[in-house]
Amino acid sequence: MTTPVLICDDSGFARKQMARAIPEGWDVALSFASNGEEAITAIRQGKADVVFLDLNMPIMDGYQTMQVIREEDLPCLVIVVSGDVQEQARKRMISMGALDFIRKPIDNPRLCELLSQYGIYNGQAAPEPASKRLCASDSTAEDKLDAYRELVNVAMGRAGENLAKLLGEFIDLPIPNVNLIESNELHMAIAEIQHNESVSAVSKGFVSAGIKGEALVIFNDTNTHNIIELLQYRGKADDIQLQLEALMDVSNILTGACLNALSDQLNVNFSHSQPELLGRHRGLDVLLSDNISRWSKVMAVEIAYAIKSRDISFDLLLLFPDDAMEKIYTRLMLLGQEAI
Repeated sequence: MTTPVLICDDSGFARKQMARAIPEGWDVALSFASNGEEAITAIRQGKADVVFLDLNMPIMDGYQTMQVIREEDLPCLVIVVSGDVQEQARKRMISMGALDFIRKPIDNPRLCELLSQYGIYNGQAAPEPASKRLCASDSTAEDKLDAYRELVNVAMGRAGENLAKLLGEFIDLPIPNVNLIESNELHMAIAEIQHNESVSAVSKGFVSAGIKGEALVIFNDTNTHNIIELLQYRGKADDIQLQLEALMDVSNILTGACLNALSDQLNVNFSHSQPELLGRHRGLDVLLSDNISRWSKVMAVEIAYAIKSRDISFDLLLLFPDDAMEKIYTRLMLLGQEAI
């Protein structure tokens, strides 16, 4: 009997990855949604006995979607597939009725194990036919941008998870803002950070297999005292050395986890430079122009983390020069084929 299956994710690249992970022996009728509103419509139409649901999406996110499913008692089984695997996120979704979580990127054996555990599918994973595989030569510029966004989405979730474990707080994760731009236009692409007139920034460079970049953690200067209190450092919050220590510690957690997740997905081992304080209490334009003037074009990825319960926010900015972009996409495609 054919099972109606819905894949709901705002990333087309992620939807394709999930579709490719469906066991070949499982008789399914696949449908797709790019946000929760589309998913709810499909479920009401009977197109989703099983739903693979992302969390961070525009219009209606995974939490809101799960809330509607529960309130209307819609007949479907929900498995969350997300880069955000914080324990609080998992508990919240399970309490609302989701069966379980699968971490991105998809682990095919784990997916089959989970489907079998809940009596949804009892076969084995099978090699994917060539007709379902992704081909780099067929990709458009938008396809590549979507793939970059999903790559970073997974890394962002890993960093958020590590920070949540350390701090014991829920980290609000956004949809990454990804732009391919001229380096002198970077300040126009990061509107959220621009709201802060005075910031401090810590930078770390990384390189491997021809892929290089800079990771910057940018702090609104008004947040520093709250960060020190959260970290429970001994000393006065206005101690300059203590403030620097706090900025460095948070930066190392974020960039370390994020770059490790990028390394895992690209199957490379990044060499990291020592973290460097670019400046304190300066305008963002000045910090950025000092740091990336050597590049003509960049892929700029902005991730706005927040700990709302503590009124803390900071941004992770990943910058890749244009010659690294094609290498990243090529590796993603090759690794996708090897995983089959």
